[in-house]
Amino acid sequence: MKTYRHLFFDLDHTLWDFEKNADETLRTLFDLHQLGRYDFSVERFIERYSEVNHALWRLYQNGKLSQQQLRDIRFVRTLTKLGVPEAEIPAEISRQFTDILPQKAAVFPFTFEVLDYLRPKYEMHLITNGFKDIQYIKLASSGLTDYFGETITSECSGFLKPDPRMFAHALQLTGASAETSLMIGDNLECDVLGAYNAGIDQVYFNVDRRRHFAETTYEISCLSELKNIL
Repeated sequence: MKTYRHLFFDLDHTLWDFEKNADETLRTLFDLHQLGRYDFSVERFIERYSEVNHALWRLYQNGKLSQQQLRDIRFVRTLTKLGVPEAEIPAEISRQFTDILPQKAAVFPFTFEVLDYLRPKYEMHLITNGFKDIQYIKLASSGLTDYFGETITSECSGFLKPDPRMFAHALQLTGASAETSLMIGDNLECDVLGAYNAGIDQVYFNVDRRRHFAETTYEISCLSELKNIL
């Protein structure tokens, strides 16, 4: 078994349960703005938001959309697709989402158990495409801050995963080497392929056991399985 010294984790969808936290936040906004008066359910609102948000994040990761544009567009596009006249879309809904969401604390099962197990053995850091201002609040709200040395974001590196330059920046910042580092994340392109192209071994966190044909160093469906690797 290869010896690792530095572990790099993704945050959203890997440790911090984005889907659960976003679901709770969207239900709050649905009630707050009485969106039930339109002809769609809260479940349809959440489903449509997820579709729109994922599509916009792909554009953002490919450099075709700015952070502010993503924030400005996603609820307008979601609600207009659901039939809400643009003039009736609450102007503050996007800001409210970014205020409420990071205060949520849900993490994946075994997160703290595994991090407590790993902390004495490894230096642990985060590499995230998430927005810096939001990510630090998420860490504090969920009790994750003290587990990690560095939090490498697109703002501080100047690059987005899967760009290998973001991983190179992370290695330089932490004093780590690619040969003794391991990336753990849920995204085959951003986390697995990005780390691979930077010469870093990877753990694909495939919580839904999605079928794929990518080559990964390791693959897990539960964080507890990290104990079998590390």
